Amino acid sequence: MSIQRLPDHLVNQIAAGEVVERPASIVKELIENALDAGARSIQVELEKGGLERIRIRDDGHGIDAAELPLALTRHATSKISSLDDLSAVASMGFRGEALPSVASVSRLELTSRTAAQEHGARLAYVADGIGSATGRSVSGGVGFNAPAPAPHPVGTTVDVRSLFYNVPARRKFLRTARTEFSRCDAVVRTLALAYPGVALQLVHNGKTVLDLAAATTDTAEDQRLMRVLGNAFGEAARRVSIDGADGLSLEGWVAEPSFSRSQSDMQHFFVNRRSVKDRVVAHAVRQAFGDLMYHQRHPAFVLFLGIDPEAVDVNVHPGKQEVRFRESSMVHGFVRRALKDFLAAISPGDRAEGSALAGQVREHTGDQAPQARLEQAGLDLSVGQNTDLDGSQGTAANTLDTNSAGWPGTQDHSASLRGTSAHGTDAARQQFRAFQKLGAPAPISPYDRSSEGVVTQPGNEVADKRADSGQELPPLGFAVAHLHRVYVLAQNASGMIIVDAHAAHERIVYERLKAAHREGDVRMQRLLVPVSVDVGVAEADRAEQEAESLVALGLELTRRGPECLSVRGVPALLGDADAAALVRDVISDLIEHGSSERVQDAIDRVLSTMACHGSVRANRALTIPEMNTLLRQIETTPNSGQCNHGRPTWTALDMRALDALFMRGR
Repeated sequence: MSIQRLPDHLVNQIAAGEVVERPASIVKELIENALDAGARSIQVELEKGGLERIRIRDDGHGIDAAELPLALTRHATSKISSLDDLSAVASMGFRGEALPSVASVSRLELTSRTAAQEHGARLAYVADGIGSATGRSVSGGVGFNAPAPAPHPVGTTVDVRSLFYNVPARRKFLRTARTEFSRCDAVVRTLALAYPGVALQLVHNGKTVLDLAAATTDTAEDQRLMRVLGNAFGEAARRVSIDGADGLSLEGWVAEPSFSRSQSDMQHFFVNRRSVKDRVVAHAVRQAFGDLMYHQRHPAFVLFLGIDPEAVDVNVHPGKQEVRFRESSMVHGFVRRALKDFLAAISPGDRAEGSALAGQVREHTGDQAPQARLEQAGLDLSVGQNTDLDGSQGTAANTLDTNSAGWPGTQDHSASLRGTSAHGTDAARQQFRAFQKLGAPAPISPYDRSSEGVVTQPGNEVADKRADSGQELPPLGFAVAHLHRVYVLAQNASGMIIVDAHAAHERIVYERLKAAHREGDVRMQRLLVPVSVDVGVAEADRAEQEAESLVALGLELTRRGPECLSVRGVPALLGDADAAALVRDVISDLIEHGSSERVQDAIDRVLSTMACHGSVRANRALTIPEMNTLLRQIETTPNSGQCNHGRPTWTALDMRALDALFMRGR
């Protein structure tokens, strides 16, 4: 068969195979076009999940009547004009393929008006006739009717009907109207997160499903966030605002580790306001949560990465759902460090203060119960120097440091905590239910249920006197009892605190071990007999390039051949580890992500085990002063909300929750 030029309409349909996968793809492309046109209000109307009709109207700057035929022509766009523009794309769309591709597999009408025009103009795409704006016939029987005058406000309306009517094979791959609508709804909500300043309305079969007003303040953005992702996320979410080097920034919301999901359905990441799925970023976030997340659970977040457009390539995926970073290792390191530091800075004092998001939930539900705002101040508590919880004179690893019994003033966090989260009624109940469903494993040590159930001792006068005098209590309050020698019960200004003594002390000891280890250089243990590791050429090359970095991690490698490495030294704490497997994993990380935390993660696992064995055990009765010392240390320890295994260390029930349990006030 001789080479021939394909008809324009067939070319558009081929392009539609990449751009138009389902109705949600059209909704995404058309809303992004509206955003690029400067729209401040966008209305999306669907019929039968978008299978029969998709109409999107915006109030952007519109399209001139004379340019309507050009707008439905392939590779015609106003967003880029040169290769330089393509290397620094700042708009959502840029290829000029969306409209003609959609038009080739549907019946499309385009109506628009600019501020300079007295009235609008409408143009219909003709896929099975002849005629054009100039009256000339079009090859392949495809063209445009002449633009006709039409009433329309400033802006644009794109009306798409009968999707895939002329490509029945493609239509067979679509799902039910309900499924297709759910995907369209997800797209609209994702874009609503990316552009809070734009009003969005979603109508399905004549019924308004979502109506979001433009948000111009932080409070309005918080309300909009909860409308999109739900009140539960709002209760657990905290605002993130972090500026880094090289023009990088990270903003948005991160839910506390206790608010986890069974799947990654509540993870939204944006690069310069473009929603993307990126392995580098996903890996960085996973590492940031590290030992804060219960196994097989996923964090929830809405994060916006700001980066120089020239440092990221957005033209690597047909649906623009993926990007490529020029310096992926720099982005990976920034996201991981920023989130890790941010999570470590969260303290019980922040939680007790409550968040703007949680406040909006209470306002939305009409619950105006007062919330105590606690500020940190010094306490005069002491237990006696180096009193170990096991009753012996212990070391720094397993001793409650009574010198830190006082709790410091507000910390200077590197990340802005513009909003924080309170553990209220809903959050506490959801946390209990979630971990019950997980089927938590057996306790670390058996509880002696035959022993006395509640241990109470004199010493609560401090809390009583402080409460009677009207003085503010610390976030976790003061200890009242030791329930079954396992849980510490405390009273704070808002209600009751329940602490898992072992889990909390385990985190305290673990963080101290990590700090002590990282204050000094990583000690290397030389192997008596070097270990040979067979790798690929690319892996061996990378190991040679990163030799100095690997030594800093405690790994000494030499190349013995094109595809062979020799391990001569490993970190001292990992002397019994599988050296070959460790080296392969580290090099794999370097190749895929540009950096590796594999060695440090392995060291942390060893330290975690040490902390577990060095922490107070269940069935060990604690005195009131010991429990109060534990509470003060929880308030000043990084990541104290979760133990090393991702389980919660404490939870709170405020007076509203307690009253609800006994139906008080009804």
